[in-house]
Amino acid sequence: MHVVGPVCFDLVFSGLPVPPRPGTEVRASYLGISPGGVANVAVALARLGLDVALSAVFAEDTFGDYLWRSLLDEGIDMTYSVRVGGWSTPVTSSMAIGGEREMVTYEEVPPVTLKSLAEGYHADAFVVSLADADPQWLAGLHRFTPLVFADVAWDDERLGSAGMADALAAIDVFMPNAAEALACTRCETLEQAAAKLAAGGRMVVVKDGGAGAVAMEPGSGSATREPAVPVEARDTTGAGDVFDAGFIYASLAGWPISQRLRFANLCASESVKLIGGSFAAPCWRDLAAFWRGLDDLELRREFSFLDAVMLNVPERRDCRRSHPAMEPPDAVAPANRAG
Repeated sequence: MHVVGPVCFDLVFSGLPVPPRPGTEVRASYLGISPGGVANVAVALARLGLDVALSAVFAEDTFGDYLWRSLLDEGIDMTYSVRVGGWSTPVTSSMAIGGEREMVTYEEVPPVTLKSLAEGYHADAFVVSLADADPQWLAGLHRFTPLVFADVAWDDERLGSAGMADALAAIDVFMPNAAEALACTRCETLEQAAAKLAAGGRMVVVKDGGAGAVAMEPGSGSATREPAVPVEARDTTGAGDVFDAGFIYASLAGWPISQRLRFANLCASESVKLIGGSFAAPCWRDLAAFWRGLDDLELRREFSFLDAVMLNVPERRDCRRSHPAMEPPDAVAPANRAG
């Protein structure tokens, strides 16, 4: 797997009683720190046992050092990433209130283009963000991979633009959330939006939060919808990216579309139980604990495919979780520098 896109330093404030108002201060009950941006997808894929390489730009500052070391510790191949001076790490502050989140981001334009980093790397699949992606670069990715999965960041102007249509024409699987799918298509329902987006010959998977997800396969006359796994959500930061990772894993495994959606929903539901983005992504031991403790007969029937899956999953130590301090592992950061 090759993941391409921006990585940021995530600060997640959780347990706020109310949103802060101008001139006031509120106190959070928890602070989570973790790699964010496309690192959410990369970490979630690695925790499912896939070999993951990352193309991203990292600053030579304290935040950048933390991000680099943390991702190395997750087993992610950083060969196609670089560290640069004279640039600051992007930072996102997320406030989790009532299970939802609000975000503020500071980001400078990186001095190195992402497309230059990923050039020439061959992989079973690429995962990209359509935010500011060059359609011509996207169209050329199939020289290096048979499958291109893509998500998109919220952008009122770009979502309905001609540039977005050109970008969509170059990918195989599009995974927006409900608001993004509706904004892209100006449709009234998710099923209509999925059908319109799939008309170009790509698979479309629309994430609908607590309502689950909807998928439309190319050439299919109807959408497949699977409900979310019931769970008490503490923080939804990064849950959509964890869903993406679960769907990608199941797709590469060749599972039927209904099982792909159920597995992706399960991965996302496990992540919202915890605070933070990438470090809330589940390991197989978390998914195994869900399966062993499942006493709902209907859910047990729907997830019965996990019985065979669990026999062959990779063993792994406990997943690292988000903490309110920068505590990078003792990995040594290699000197991948732009130049």
